[in-house]
Amino acid sequence: QVHLVESGGGLAQAGTSLRLSCASSGRVAAGYGMGWFRQAPGKEREFVAVINWRGSSTAYADSVKGRFTISRDNARNWLYLQMNSLNPEDTAMYYCAATTYGGLPTSRNLYSYWGQGTQVTVSS
Repeated sequence: QVHLVESGGGLAQAGTSLRLSCASSGRVAAGYGMGWFRQAPGKEREFVAVINWRGSSTAYADSVKGRFTISRDNARNWLYLQMNSLNPEDTAMYYCAATTYGGLPTSRNLYSYWGQGTQVTVSS
């Protein structure tokens, strides 16, 4: 069983930064790709970023490319999302998720395990 817990969300002003963390228990590091998704009120959950299990490849949604960085520490079973130059459109609940699919999957349907989410609110 894989258990994921996000942290690091909060209230931020536009132009500032936040760093999200996701702690995982169980055998997540070996073979599991990890992703971040977000869901704003009234909208569907959308892909933000993904990293392969080695940490050697990443992919980002166009809306966050150049501003967000995904990384992982397999020795400590942590996943991170560094978010810079935040804007109000980044306001959402952010979820980390784990997938056994290879490559860099961007569809939420390909992720088997999800955390409970951490809220990020960006004020203008």
